[in-house]
Amino acid sequence: MNRLRFVGFDVHAKSITVAVVEANGEERLLGEIANREEAIHKLVKKLGPVENLRACYEAGPTGYVLYWQLAKWGVRCDVVAPSLTPVKPGDRVKTDRRDARKLARNHRNGDLTRVWVPDGEQEALRDLVRAREAAKKDQTRARHRLSKFLLRQGRRAPEGVRAWTQKYMQWVHSVGFVISAQQVVVDDYVHEVEHSSERLRRLDVAIGEAVQKAPARMRAVIEALQGLRGVAEVTAVTVVSEVGQLSRFAGARQLMGYSGAVASEDSSGERQRRGGITKCGNAHLRRVAVEAAWAYRHRPAVGSTLRRRQAKLSAPVIEIAWKAQQRLCGRYRKLLGRGKNQQQAITAVARELLGFMWAIAVEVESKMPTSHHQPHN
Repeated sequence: MNRLRFVGFDVHAKSITVAVVEANGEERLLGEIANREEAIHKLVKKLGPVENLRACYEAGPTGYVLYWQLAKWGVRCDVVAPSLTPVKPGDRVKTDRRDARKLARNHRNGDLTRVWVPDGEQEALRDLVRAREAAKKDQTRARHRLSKFLLRQGRRAPEGVRAWTQKYMQWVHSVGFVISAQQVVVDDYVHEVEHSSERLRRLDVAIGEAVQKAPARMRAVIEALQGLRGVAEVTAVTVVSEVGQLSRFAGARQLMGYSGAVASEDSSGERQRRGGITKCGNAHLRRVAVEAAWAYRHRPAVGSTLRRRQAKLSAPVIEIAWKAQQRLCGRYRKLLGRGKNQQQAITAVARELLGFMWAIAVEVESKMPTSHHQPHN
């Protein structure tokens, strides 16, 4: 009779330490192999029938390449959350060998938490969105350097000229300095600002093209999410690329927890104490939700831009989006009335906005053909 064999991989850039735990609890350390496809394939062949193997490794900087390789050879593999791996109190010894053994042992006992693993297309889209996020941060830094330099030199834009508009950049180009070193500095800062803006434009175009080439199911959810106020294409693409299939969550609260936007709690007995949000979740998802939540400070309304985005959406999706406006605007004003500061109110609105995103995604995905790819929770 064949028995399951649990394999733990402690993965690094150049090497992988491997341990095996048999179904009866017997542990064996297999040693270290090179992190190369041929070496991993050779190991898999030695481990026996692939249908009996249950592999796992922790999510990290090496990504999901090992998962995809093992899946290609028919090995069932779980990528697990390192922050949720059980740790014994007082255990101060950490080595690759001990980590591999611990992973295999915990995997056999069912004590590990799987993370969602994107497929190749989803991973590519997520990389593109994160590249844009990095470009946006670089643009902000470049703008700050330029504006603070001009401020130190006492140069201020003419009255009525808003920062970073076309007129503002025309004024910046007209600024001159007598000292050549300062002119070199301002020219370099202006070049970086313009370069970062052009970089953002290229990435925005690339994201639009990637969405058009995405699977129909993914594209439908991205379009539907844009029916929400404050959720344009980049925000919708970020949500889908970071979460994948939103309906994989049993409810809206699970998605909120995945974002790390839920309140922390330290309660015991009759004492109940709740603090700020945990931030134990996907920071990219949480960031775009908070950015979108600022749109709900204003009274419910459907402007020309939002009406254009909703033109091809179904009536149920539009109805959910309108309920979101009414609910979240009221929620924001109620929290301010209770004495909460603006940032606290926006964070609470962002958390509930994720719930409306989940409802829209479930509505759209329920109308689409069932996907053969079932991602992990």
